[in-house]
Amino acid sequence: MTEEATPGTPDVDWILEVFARHGVDYLLSGVATRLCGAERVTYDMDVIARRDTENLDNVANALRELNAFLRVGGLDDDDARALPVIIDGPALLAMEISTWRTDAGDVDVLAVLRDLDGRRVEFADLASRASQTTVAGLSVRLAGLDDIIASKRYADRPKDRDAILELERLRDEGTHRSP
Repeated sequence: MTEEATPGTPDVDWILEVFARHGVDYLLSGVATRLCGAERVTYDMDVIARRDTENLDNVANALRELNAFLRVGGLDDDDARALPVIIDGPALLAMEISTWRTDAGDVDVLAVLRDLDGRRVEFADLASRASQTTVAGLSVRLAGLDDIIASKRYADRPKDRDAILELERLRDEGTHRSP
């Protein structure tokens, strides 16, 4: 196994390997932009997981294997680790976004992405526009750049506004790597 990652820096290969072993059905979002050629560094791995209890139980099993605990603003890792959090499918189903610190780096589990108007774009719609690539010998699906760009436009955080310029350039120039 890979050596423990620095908090905030995902070991993508390790996380993908654990997700594959647990049969998780998901799409990559933030890291997907790096796989498409974006140079902007991402400090966590965003996954959009298919929203059924069986799949979310698989996500929970993977998170437990990675020694996950919730990342909570205002709490240090020791205090966050001490929270009485149950990691299982029903708990994940109740959360639209959950942020986790793991031995392999930070992982965010998302229920949906948002479109430009803030409407929920569900897994099935995102998956229909996803592309596929191979990472560390594993087949991985990437959320579409247009969906990621729309979600970042809706979020409208400074880091998202900065990323949008590069992502639109990659999309419009057709210079993004085709996964």
